[in-house]
Amino acid sequence: MDHFVDGRDYKLLIGDRYTFSVLSRIIGGNNMLLLSDHERLIMCFSGQPYPVWIWTPDDASEEDMGRAFALADENAFLDGSHRFNMKYELAEFFINKAGEKGLTLAVTTNLFAYDCPDPVAPESTTDGELYQCTAKDLDELVDFYDMFHNAVGIDKQSREQYRIQAEEGIKAGTVFFWKNASGKCVSSCNWHPAGDMASIGLVFTREEARRKHYAEHLVYQVTALIRDKGFMPMLYTDADYAASNACYEKIGYVLRGKLCTIG
Repeated sequence: MDHFVDGRDYKLLIGDRYTFSVLSRIIGGNNMLLLSDHERLIMCFSGQPYPVWIWTPDDASEEDMGRAFALADENAFLDGSHRFNMKYELAEFFINKAGEKGLTLAVTTNLFAYDCPDPVAPESTTDGELYQCTAKDLDELVDFYDMFHNAVGIDKQSREQYRIQAEEGIKAGTVFFWKNASGKCVSSCNWHPAGDMASIGLVFTREEARRKHYAEHLVYQVTALIRDKGFMPMLYTDADYAASNACYEKIGYVLRGKLCTIG
């Protein structure tokens, strides 16, 4: 296994460009562990609190999955403090193999991957407008990072770490609020480019402002914006959160792939 990736790996991931869009982005950055045979297996761990990403082909053999499990074990990822993002077939293999070793793994999140080739304007109406975050919004944006991660219960970090991410997003011009008619920031959203795609995240609405269609209009406008820039918008959702998925589908998002998180 090599500790680097090259064009062969990006070519492999094109076949799973929706479900592994994030992996395509993070393998090009600084990672605590990056392993690839450039053919059947890519394993990447950017660092806590993020999950370990493991890519295998759709026709992965028992040998392929066994190698993935052995590498996870060798790198101490089966210590109970790590999570994994992978395809369902590999997840089932990991769960069974862990059981043989007296360890317990289970699916914690079912993930859907969507793209949006043709954004559809919301039929609902709402008040307010799209607002691009600037440096003066830094403290409030950090609050939204904190609220978002507490709500989803994953990838929690310190406020200082959120501040670094917020500063980067503001500098890149990729973070937005929805301001209601009173001028209050009620919903958030950001996006990250990954090749010809752009992933949308940080979708969160303050609890007291929900059911007013703010997030629907915010995500639609950001989606249209990045589509106009030539990117294919995509996002991950919790497959078990039907209301959120229905909202995305109304504005043109189409289900393209499935994967899961185990831990």
